[in-house]
Amino acid sequence: MYKLFISAFLITGMALSSQAISRELELADYLDWETVSGPQISPDGSFIIYTRRSADKMSDSWISEVWQMDADGGRNRFLTTGGNVQFSPSGDRIAYIGQADGHSQVFVRYLDAESSVTQITHQQYRINGLAWAPDGKTLAIRAAIPIKPSWKINMPPKPKGAEWTGDPRITDRLFYRRDRAGFIDAFNHIFVVPADGGTPRQLTEGNWSAGGNLEWTPDGSAILFTGEIIEEGDPNGMRSNIYAVEVATKEISQLNITDGGWNNPKVSPDGSQIAYLGNSSVSVRDVTFPPVELHIMNRDGSEDRTVVADIGNGVRDMRWTDDGQGLYLSYGRAGSSNVRLLALDGSFSEVTTGEHIFNLSSVSDTGMGVGVFSSSHVTSNVASINMADGTITQLTDVNGDILADVELGAVEEIWYESFDGQRIQGWVVFPPDFDASRQYPLLLSIHGGPHGMYGVGFNYSFQEFAARGYVVLYTNPRGSTGYGWEFANAINNQYPGPVDMGDMMAGVDVMLGRGYVDAKRQYVQGCSGGGILTSYIVTQTDRFAAAVTRCPIVNWISAGGTSDVPLGVHNLFDKPFWEDPQDWYDHSAIFHVNNVKTPTLIMVGEQDLRTPVPQSEEFFVALRMLGVPTKLIRMKKQWHGTSSLPSNMLRTQLYMQSWFDSYGGGAEGISEEAEED
Repeated sequence: MYKLFISAFLITGMALSSQAISRELELADYLDWETVSGPQISPDGSFIIYTRRSADKMSDSWISEVWQMDADGGRNRFLTTGGNVQFSPSGDRIAYIGQADGHSQVFVRYLDAESSVTQITHQQYRINGLAWAPDGKTLAIRAAIPIKPSWKINMPPKPKGAEWTGDPRITDRLFYRRDRAGFIDAFNHIFVVPADGGTPRQLTEGNWSAGGNLEWTPDGSAILFTGEIIEEGDPNGMRSNIYAVEVATKEISQLNITDGGWNNPKVSPDGSQIAYLGNSSVSVRDVTFPPVELHIMNRDGSEDRTVVADIGNGVRDMRWTDDGQGLYLSYGRAGSSNVRLLALDGSFSEVTTGEHIFNLSSVSDTGMGVGVFSSSHVTSNVASINMADGTITQLTDVNGDILADVELGAVEEIWYESFDGQRIQGWVVFPPDFDASRQYPLLLSIHGGPHGMYGVGFNYSFQEFAARGYVVLYTNPRGSTGYGWEFANAINNQYPGPVDMGDMMAGVDVMLGRGYVDAKRQYVQGCSGGGILTSYIVTQTDRFAAAVTRCPIVNWISAGGTSDVPLGVHNLFDKPFWEDPQDWYDHSAIFHVNNVKTPTLIMVGEQDLRTPVPQSEEFFVALRMLGVPTKLIRMKKQWHGTSSLPSNMLRTQLYMQSWFDSYGGGAEGISEEAEED
């Protein structure tokens, strides 16, 4: 059951804006763009707190703010800067993470008329998680504790006034660095601190990290977390188990019996059971996307049972019903995300249906939920849901002021047959003034992962390309999630390869067959997994007039030792390259680079550890030596990806468009339908 309503004040604004449409989306609009995240509803269902993010044009960074509004969307107002906001159990206070003295700190704000704020922590360590105790008297926090040097040497004393180079970084661990963090020089550990301020008490310690969300048991005696506790030796890096730390004694116990990649523990309202997700397939060369299982065990880890052996591959959130007889899940499937109710016998019922993205994040005691809602023409906004009948109500319109006079491109869902009869889902974004009697340049965009999923949510990049005259095609080829276990694992031991590439080329052929795409002006781009596929595609075909590969891996052998996910790379192939390198060669673009004829732009973040800079450099040097038109762009202050900073997003769009324009793309190249030969 699904209905969508929009609050009255939004309907009025939309009615007015529909009369004022006069322009197309512009790239500069992105600097005023806003996103929302983490909406939480008060226990009594009366008001909502959420995080709102916008660009700081002066510092080229993002600003996170905490906003509050009534449950019907009224009285929407700014509270403070910060994020990761959570209600106290009684709903009279919020806790959030903000900045003070150059460090992340925890603050508590009363929601009465006085609205007093207390800085709870004064840590010198980076705080990255918090959770209220059930009685509202204590907060659990997670902070990054610096690693103590493990190898000491006796250096001779420095001469007075000398400035020597600092000590080197030393590791003996396979997973010693992480993208967006760099060299791992700290481990995350759990503390508890009084909610009205005081001295934090550390509960966990050691050369390992406490991860995941912090989950209190209802009696306040323990805190659940995920990770792998291993003091010595090499952690798996892909393994994660469910642990409980007793608040009084600091005793830690592993709750799940079978080691694996387990996460997201949720304690039932009465504290007797724990639901969790994951799988036991974490060894090298298991399938690259194992089925996601949902388990329930008793509080002490006993009577562990599998409720659903393959719950699907798009569960974003999980929470118990008030009576403890089921679980609400935000469930991704075929490009959409909806809420489902799972009974303890393993049966499902639909709470919402429809072609949209809705990810549930909080449910009140009164049966009202809130989450983030989006669709092809609705940007991410806070929405509420009546859990009884599935009615969704959009409560905010954070980009309505920007889009008030903007005509967006139409979005069409398509299904088509691939080379072997497999049905593939995709979407097409059309220029706002689309005319089927004319011919347009086509841009094929490829998602990352490869185990990811394009969806029906609003996409700024695609709409902006469409505004510049491109027909944009984006698809979910095999390897994508949201279509079942077999679909996701159809690329095992052959990624990138003829299966996923064949699925996308079949989609391009469908578009060419419609008559409004210019066969001479086809373009392709992708980042991460999409960059990997783009690099491979140009070694297999010259059908594209130009390509942009962003943050690619082109050499699996070197990537296995230079990426921050070495087991993830080695897991792609049946045998390690030192036993049999053939598959590693076959699916590495660098070993087929002599076939490339397509002008190819390469973009990478200078701090990228996931698809490191040398991967892009290898491809660039080979293309230059072969005389293929190419350029290499190294984006400053950029980890994996090319557009996490506001200005880098603008640069990414402009460099891609300029490159394609150099080879016939752009609105200026739109032509009347060519005469038949």
